[in-house]
Amino acid sequence: MKRISEKIERIKDDINSTCAKTGRDPASVTLVVVTKSTTIDCIEKVIKLGMADLAENRVQQLKKVSTQVSEFLSQNAEDPSIPKNINWHMIGHLQRNKVRQILSIASLIHSVDTLRLAEELNIAAGKLNLKPKILLQVNTSQEPQKYGVPVGAATHLAEQIQTMPNLSLVGLMTMAPLTRDKDMAKACFTRARELFLEIKEEKIVGSEFTELSMGMSGDYIEAIEEGATILRIGSAIFS
Repeated sequence: MKRISEKIERIKDDINSTCAKTGRDPASVTLVVVTKSTTIDCIEKVIKLGMADLAENRVQQLKKVSTQVSEFLSQNAEDPSIPKNINWHMIGHLQRNKVRQILSIASLIHSVDTLRLAEELNIAAGKLNLKPKILLQVNTSQEPQKYGVPVGAATHLAEQIQTMPNLSLVGLMTMAPLTRDKDMAKACFTRARELFLEIKEEKIVGSEFTELSMGMSGDYIEAIEEGATILRIGSAIFS
């Protein structure tokens, strides 16, 4: 427990210090704990530390772990230190045939990157009387192996999603290359921020368009500097 708590505190210190340097409010940055590579015991530990935003990148794992966590919360309902609810984030590639399985679980879907996926989400959400919050995933690194809509097509896709009555487009998500080159990572985050502002300024979206999900264990400081509001961190906590 101490080791995990120390790592979370170190990340929070980094958030606070980076926000201080850039004139941002630390409260504007949400730390999402990525649980995909750890055990339920470790997940319970981070929940006991007050972490209420958790993420998975595979649908089956999200279903399994969210069920386990629900049981844990119900068993510890009287503990005031434990959050009453968990906000689950779906951060991995989402196949259209698995959309219905996550709509009742995920608080935020980070990985919408095609019109067909958005249409499937819109139809399924309508049938379930839901209006899920989603992010448009943009491939700012231009890596062919990465998912995400190309930067040049993102604005048009945002316009199309905005016409769908059962979806709430609340921001963008991107991933930098897995590299030690901080400048390369920062360039990806800069482009995402610029695109985010362009979409807002063109009034394509509404006031709910506020989130920039970018920054992982190796590059979250650069992401905060460029305006990230959501950090997706796993290995820096559990490794």
